[in-house]
Amino acid sequence: MPIKPDRLTRVNEILKREIADVLEKNGINESNFIVSVTKVILSTNLRSAVVFISILGGKDPEENYRKVLPRLMKLRPLVQSNIARHVTLKYTPVIRFEHDLNIVEGDHVLALLQELERDEENKGNNGSGRE
Repeated sequence: MPIKPDRLTRVNEILKREIADVLEKNGINESNFIVSVTKVILSTNLRSAVVFISILGGKDPEENYRKVLPRLMKLRPLVQSNIARHVTLKYTPVIRFEHDLNIVEGDHVLALLQELERDEENKGNNGSGRE
């Protein structure tokens, strides 16, 4: 029997908080970047979940993710056992970590917009000096 969408949303949020708590307690963050759980998508049959991870800071988010992924995989059994203990579900979902690039892409778009604004201001300043 499939789970109702509003309940699924609530369970996703509970899993997100529980996973973030385990990662924080086990020192997944480093001095030059922070690992953040941005979203959890639980399957409708409750047997698997995709955990989206965003890495804030550092020079290269992809390189940081490659560095953090083995640590995440090592913590996966601990995360799943904590879910089993603290979240009452029929099944404990098998989790899989994915890199969430939405924040990185959003920062890139904002940087491009700021650059366009600076270019427009420079054109406006140069144009007014001729008259």
